[in-house]
Amino acid sequence: MSKLIFALLLPLSLFGQPTKEEWRELFNGKNLDGWVVKIAGYDLGDNFGRTFRAEDGVIRVSYDQYPEFGVRFSHLFFKEKFSHYRLSLEYRFTGEQVKGGPSYARLNSGVMIHSQAPATILKDQDWPISVEAQFLSNDGDLKRPTMNVCTPGTEIFMRGEMVKAHCTNSTSKIYRGNGWVKVEVEVHGSDRVRHLIDGETVLQYEKPQIGGGVAHGFDPAIKIDGKLLSEGFIGLQSESHPVEFRNIRLLNLSGCMDPKNRRYKSYFVHRDDAQCAP
Repeated sequence: MSKLIFALLLPLSLFGQPTKEEWRELFNGKNLDGWVVKIAGYDLGDNFGRTFRAEDGVIRVSYDQYPEFGVRFSHLFFKEKFSHYRLSLEYRFTGEQVKGGPSYARLNSGVMIHSQAPATILKDQDWPISVEAQFLSNDGDLKRPTMNVCTPGTEIFMRGEMVKAHCTNSTSKIYRGNGWVKVEVEVHGSDRVRHLIDGETVLQYEKPQIGGGVAHGFDPAIKIDGKLLSEGFIGLQSESHPVEFRNIRLLNLSGCMDPKNRRYKSYFVHRDDAQCAP
């Protein structure tokens, strides 16, 4: 069959529809515009000790102005919430853990997904109600995988069963040192979440929802146990070990799914007719 005849047999709705993935840069490489800091014990927006900094094209978590860590667990939230998306970024650990940081937090950070709105996090709340994709490195005798999942104030399911543990390991290889690690989180609303490294799935779970413990000091009106998490905010974590983030990009998987519409994308998985062009 000639290429011309084959083309004539294709539905007209397929012509001119862009299939190239349109990734969005969440970090401009220059400043923290579009992001907001929440540090436990401080008001929203108070970036104590310049914990989060935009320097040399990276978001840097630093503690050089801390006398000691205390309980200053911190998060840097992007200003918008998302439901269906792929988040891609790189991280690496640097320097030494700040004095007073908990032992488990050494070479430990992460990114929170489906988080409660930053404005609803109370001043002394330690962890946002959210799901964490955990970032780890190793030295000495440490042998921990990375891209694990932890659940402050939330619950998840795997293979139809609720997971009882607060943190569940991925199947990633063991990373050591301070090299950059490229990771990705694919979120399909309240249906499922995948953690990936270099395009390979290392963990998958379903039905993220509010519940469980670990988070403290929250507004009880926010913690509605059993409520499925279909959307939420993204937050980079500060947990007492210096860490850097770069190339923070997001591919929205929610949009117009009408193949005849010019805003249709073949990679969308969630229908949002409001995004269709008139």
